[in-house]
Amino acid sequence: MEKNDAQEMTFWSHLDVLRSTIIRIIVVVLVAGCACFGFKDLLFKIVLAPASGDFFMYRWMGGEPFHLHLINTELTEQFMIHMKVAFMAGTLIASPYILYALFSFISPALYQHERRHTSRIVAAAYVMFMVGVALNYLVIFPLTVNFLGTYQVSPDVESMLTISSYIDTLVMMSLVFGIVFEIPILAWLLARFGLLSSHWMTHYRRHAIVVILIIAAIITPTGDAFTLSIVSLPIWALYEASILIVKAVEKR
Repeated sequence: MEKNDAQEMTFWSHLDVLRSTIIRIIVVVLVAGCACFGFKDLLFKIVLAPASGDFFMYRWMGGEPFHLHLINTELTEQFMIHMKVAFMAGTLIASPYILYALFSFISPALYQHERRHTSRIVAAAYVMFMVGVALNYLVIFPLTVNFLGTYQVSPDVESMLTISSYIDTLVMMSLVFGIVFEIPILAWLLARFGLLSSHWMTHYRRHAIVVILIIAAIITPTGDAFTLSIVSLPIWALYEASILIVKAVEKR
């Protein structure tokens, strides 16, 4: 089965195609980012929702109502935060097109069966990453904000969280959970290459649980068992799902 004629393109022709692909991606991201920048009220209503006790996760837990007092400490900070959040939101919105454009650039160099398998892997990895980001925003990050934002060593000490600290923590945790949710995809790839077996994963399950607890404690250093379990359970479920995936690969 032959590859596309694009494989016969010269090096400079490939560079021209890559340049046009990157330019299109930049344009789409900028357009999406500008659109997000214009909808400032809606954008920050979504981003700052976990800072309010009205967020659905807090109502579901039945906890005491609270509201974080976010402050600004620099002259240009709020404007730069606005631009930063709009750019990240625009990139997130444009991410399907980004993957499509990059895959369209790479696919001519692949055989037909390689394109089919690669497209499935990329789609699965993207979906799992977005699931991890959504889980963090809906569950993990609100629990972290609730605990750390309201924790006091003394009633005389009032917590005032900077907006940059809030945004940076949200972005960091979203990226971490997005990457963590790639575990099943990574396990499938390693199993396909014969580098991972279900027997090995089952044998070292107890060790994996300890590592998962350590990772969960690093991600959300809240100190309470409830939040630690909320973070650990999804990662442990991903590990167990990875065992089933590896077993399925071995049977095939």
